[in-house]
Amino acid sequence: MVQSAAQRPLIGHPLYQRGLELYGAGHFFECHEVLEELWSPMRGPHRLYLQALIHFAVAFYHLERRNPLGAERQLRKALRKLRAYLPVYQGVDTAALYQEGQACLETIIAGGTPSPPLLRHAPSFQAPPASLC
Repeated sequence: MVQSAAQRPLIGHPLYQRGLELYGAGHFFECHEVLEELWSPMRGPHRLYLQALIHFAVAFYHLERRNPLGAERQLRKALRKLRAYLPVYQGVDTAALYQEGQACLETIIAGGTPSPPLLRHAPSFQAPPASLC
């Protein structure tokens, strides 16, 4: 049986791996570009997850550009979309990302400049949420 692109794991996809590496290196604009290339034709449950990661990258790009309002808006979108992918998805500890993203949002609202949350690798793969299939 052949799997559609939406059903295949993102783990191991070169664009996904490159996007995660760029985020980890603090290259947020480039991360956004790479993940958007993967996201754009994507349909199915991976699409909103990738959007959430893109929103995280764009949020921290906005902070680099001294635009806290833009960062706040992007983080709110990221957290709203990421909620459906907790606690682990496609090799990422999404629960930790969500929690740290919430803390970053609170810091921005309070007038601070947080460090970006890490994209921690999770020990196991988790299937897409049933509500998104």
